[in-house]
Amino acid sequence: MKVRIFLIFLLLISLGANAQIKETDSIEIDSIAFNTELEELVIGGSKMSTDEKKQLLLLRRRVLKVYPYAKLAAEKLTMLANNMDKLKTDREKKKYSKIVEKYLENEFEGQLKKLTRKEGQILVKLIYRQTGHTTFDLIKEQKSGWKAFWANRMAKLFDINLKERYNPANVTEDYAIEGYLIKAFDEKRLVKQEPAFKIDYDAITENWRERNK
Repeated sequence: MKVRIFLIFLLLISLGANAQIKETDSIEIDSIAFNTELEELVIGGSKMSTDEKKQLLLLRRRVLKVYPYAKLAAEKLTMLANNMDKLKTDREKKKYSKIVEKYLENEFEGQLKKLTRKEGQILVKLIYRQTGHTTFDLIKEQKSGWKAFWANRMAKLFDINLKERYNPANVTEDYAIEGYLIKAFDEKRLVKQEPAFKIDYDAITENWRERNK
């Protein structure tokens, strides 16, 4: 998926400038009935501690909250890129991009400011899942390498890496995220949008099992 324009830049500037300092998620473990859903997401099949269960439940909550933003980003960027291609002059494109940037800022900035640090990092990963590009590269392409550099430095102050990719085949957290997404799609809790690259979850699961025998 070829994506353009400025939504990703806005997302991360909002996160970098206003990310909450402390994680605000909380959950009562005793009130959760754990079933095979969580067990299947544990690589290696070892028994989970209470803290591990809590972290997985927090991860699921964050994924459900953040995924719609990544999906929307991919949709809007594709639509805006198509519209931009129809414009003939640089002046028209610049004017259009300014209008779009202002609209997106007014529409989403308030919501994005409420994201925690960890939600922000998951958003970066899911943006890569839905677009096939890191947020850093998108900023670099649409703004400049200098702005991408400083945006990444700003984000790192809040433990967010704009160069982060999504890799469920090799990163345990990403594997768990993909499992939660698939389950949420099946349960109609999230509207499915195909990733920008192929993810064979069954094959990845088998590889994880073999790796941890």
